[in-house]
Amino acid sequence: MTGMVTRETEEKMAGQHMTVLEALNRKALWLSNWMIHHANHIRPNASGVKVGGHQSSSASMTAIMTALYFDVLRPEDRVAVKPHASPVFHAIQYLFGRQSLDKLKAFRGFGGAQSYPSRTKDTDDVDISTGSVGLGVAFTAFASMVQDYVRAKSWARTDRPEGRMIALVGDAELDEGNVYECLLEGWKHGLRNTWWVIDYNRQSLDGVVREGLYERIEAIFKAFDWRVVTVKYGALQRAAFAEPGGEKLRAWIDACPNGLYSALMFRGGAAWRERLEDDLGDQGEVSALLARRSDAELADLMANLGGHCLESLLDAFHGIRDDRPTVFIAYTVKGWGTPLAGHKDNHSGQMTEAQIHALRDAMGIRAGHEWEPFEGLDLDPAVLRDFLDRVPFNTTESRRLTAPVAAPIGPQFASAGTTSTQAAFGRIMDAIAKTDSDLARRIVTTSPDVTVSTNLGGWVNRRALFAADEIADIFQRQRIPSTQKWHFSPQGQHIELGIAEMNLFLMLGAAGLAHELFGERLLPVGTLYDPFISRGLDALNYACYQDARFMVVATPSGVSLAGEGGAHQSIAQPLIGMSQDGLASFEPGFADELAVIMDWGFAHMQRAGKKTPDPDTFLPDDAGGSVYLRLSTRPVEQMRREIDDTLAADILAGGYWLKAPEPGCEVVIVYQGVTVTEAIAAAGMIGGSRRNVAVLAVTSADRLHAGWTAAEKARAEGEPAAVSHVERLLDQVPDHAGLVTVIDGHPATLAWLGGVNGHRVAALGVDHFGQTGTVEDLYAHYGIDAEGIVAAARRFIGGRRRR
Repeated sequence: MTGMVTRETEEKMAGQHMTVLEALNRKALWLSNWMIHHANHIRPNASGVKVGGHQSSSASMTAIMTALYFDVLRPEDRVAVKPHASPVFHAIQYLFGRQSLDKLKAFRGFGGAQSYPSRTKDTDDVDISTGSVGLGVAFTAFASMVQDYVRAKSWARTDRPEGRMIALVGDAELDEGNVYECLLEGWKHGLRNTWWVIDYNRQSLDGVVREGLYERIEAIFKAFDWRVVTVKYGALQRAAFAEPGGEKLRAWIDACPNGLYSALMFRGGAAWRERLEDDLGDQGEVSALLARRSDAELADLMANLGGHCLESLLDAFHGIRDDRPTVFIAYTVKGWGTPLAGHKDNHSGQMTEAQIHALRDAMGIRAGHEWEPFEGLDLDPAVLRDFLDRVPFNTTESRRLTAPVAAPIGPQFASAGTTSTQAAFGRIMDAIAKTDSDLARRIVTTSPDVTVSTNLGGWVNRRALFAADEIADIFQRQRIPSTQKWHFSPQGQHIELGIAEMNLFLMLGAAGLAHELFGERLLPVGTLYDPFISRGLDALNYACYQDARFMVVATPSGVSLAGEGGAHQSIAQPLIGMSQDGLASFEPGFADELAVIMDWGFAHMQRAGKKTPDPDTFLPDDAGGSVYLRLSTRPVEQMRREIDDTLAADILAGGYWLKAPEPGCEVVIVYQGVTVTEAIAAAGMIGGSRRNVAVLAVTSADRLHAGWTAAEKARAEGEPAAVSHVERLLDQVPDHAGLVTVIDGHPATLAWLGGVNGHRVAALGVDHFGQTGTVEDLYAHYGIDAEGIVAAARRFIGGRRRR
């Protein structure tokens, strides 16, 4: 019968498949090691500083990555590769034809393949950036939650298959606390479609891990309803266990301490034989089992752990046929396949010239042909190329998806009167929630158990909380009066998190990449207390490094949160906003400014143009980015005014004149945020009817500073007409005038303004831990009240230049 495949044919095809995989495994091992060797010992290095590259940590992952990338993965799957396995990743991409030889030769060099996989810096097919240990691992769980969120929405496409979010994890990465915070959050949200593959080589940077770690890992994952799959023995070992005496060998392996196993791996076959004969040699069958193998064969047998056996790995991976979260604990040897295997110092160690040449010879690679993709393999290159072209993961279509932009709906102005910027934020979000707009549908909010206290309650009442299954509000069902309607549904738009700011920023990062990971645009808005940005700072930086797009609203801020004391007050956060790449930081004083900024922010989160500086502001806004809003709970009397296009542009550029300087101006009061009340009061106390005081409202020290430094660089590079927004503002200030800057935060946030045109500066702010008291008490204590501003201004009045 034609079209039928016989069992014999199937077995032959399976055999050929494994032969090719074994060959590619060898090639990935070689290329990754040669890449590191070339970077450290062949490429010119004028400084002489070690380049690095982690040959041993790469080697332990090679078979795992070979099995996944060349067989198991599908295009919809997303992978976070452990940081130190990046050379293997780049080698695999090179074999796929997605990485250039020039970039491999420039590994860890300028413009070359990156030290750790990077979505934004690498040109090959990186799904999830890694490098900050543990964050890439946890990110996969939040990406899976976001995938579930997107697929539950009525407006989302349903023709794309679900992908598995996969993390390749070094066992030492499991020391990171964010991993366990993530496990708890995943359990609460019914985590699905997540695989973590642990490279259980039992070595960290400084030594060998403690005994009993496996049992602890297994227990933790099972406690959170993960499936645990242990890949401990390779096919050679399983075959040996089936021989007479094999069970005793298995028992010895299971009982062997981690340190001893690693040491014997490094010493080789003779050492294995000596130790095994000492421990088991008088037991007849075991002695015979050992005698049937040469030293080299015995070394191969003991090195044949499950994490290096393609057959064992493929059986484990293909054995999973559901969406339950699964952790694979794959036993490996650090430095497998290299002369460094097992040595406790091998984490950052490198092969010598003689060792790399010996490895090259063992692999049949001719000198001068080290970079050739199929050199040293006993297979027809055409067969290998055909195989690679048919690998499911090696799709010709881009795996980085696109999504349409959600159109802005214009500023939703908060009411006048007296209000705080935090309360205004809540009203703006509530106003957006009332609209039947695509913008409103695409917003997803999230908060680490401070939803109500950060004024998201109105939004949640209208848009509900997200859950895969409907959950009624018990208080509402029991007819108990409550201002909050805590109703969960698949159409809900708020994801409630526990008190873990690392999880917040990982969620924002995952949701902020939904357009590229899942082909649907989300506009994530996360709220937290401003001081606790520091608790999640590593994950915030990581999210920005991936070019995720989100809006983080940090409130309440500063010592204005007077009654809470130093533990809940923020000082350095404005400087964090200024220094964080990919994040536009704002601190508006008025509600109407906030409305303009938020409207701009939702558009900014969706831009993806070039980083060409704007000719007026010198800010690369066409490229887009994320947004940080620092808001306050302190009520401020609002101005009654119309925001025209010119004022809106100035607000977004970073500042505008609340009271412009005149020729006789002696003092400029420069404020940011909630200190507007004190700035205006101080101006009245200083000036009265005189015209010697001006007031500059700074809405974003971050954007003023970024524009200024960009313009300075442009002038240095031959653009003499380059002028930034802050320079145009301060050009209006007479040379003899002084600047008094004031902020409820670190004074360095605004102190740099004196460097723009050489004006003298008195910088006021908070530079010590806060304490409890009233706002008036604390402002007076730190000298940021109106009297403190006036006292600082006196040094500039009447021609005095006292320091």
